[in-house]
Amino acid sequence: MIDSEIQKIRKPRYEINPNILNRWSPRSFSGEDLRDDDLYALFEAARWAPSSYNNQPWRFIFAKKNSKHWNLLFNLLGDFNKQWCANASVLAVIISHKTFEYNGKPSVTHQFDTGAAWENLAIQATSQGLVTHAMQGFDYDKAKKDLQIPDEYEVMAMVAIGKKAPKERLSPELQQRETPSDRKPLDEIIMEGKFGNRVKIG
Repeated sequence: MIDSEIQKIRKPRYEINPNILNRWSPRSFSGEDLRDDDLYALFEAARWAPSSYNNQPWRFIFAKKNSKHWNLLFNLLGDFNKQWCANASVLAVIISHKTFEYNGKPSVTHQFDTGAAWENLAIQATSQGLVTHAMQGFDYDKAKKDLQIPDEYEVMAMVAIGKKAPKERLSPELQQRETPSDRKPLDEIIMEGKFGNRVKIG
């Protein structure tokens, strides 16, 4: 079922899985602890993403709120993101292996593949009644150093995970932005045969 808040803004042209529409990126988190089973189910979903040569380049470095590792990840964030990530239940840094394990050669699609794993995680979170917010607003170099990430991995993004809270918990500025976003029309993103050949929909 499509969430009532989502229905006001998102109008799909064709019927699709409701969890895809219901997934969005709130900033208001409750700060509640997550059970390990609920958290690890998200990573399990990511595990089953497709990848070139089944290389599975994605890795997730996470920290739970109030754990000894929390500040290590939280302190990577920029000031803007710190103000709302403080109430997330979990922070995770997503990294991607740049080469194929079977022959050591560069993987052209490692970022693409890791993006697929992130999407699996995000959709699984939605199906469990959780929310996620991926971001680039953190110090990539510091992440590589502080988290001791080997050179053969590329730092891709950070994700805040948790349970959604009322937007009133946010600052007035962020409350104005706390709404699901729309998307470009379908006929703007698909082309038939070659670039520029727009498809007439309906």
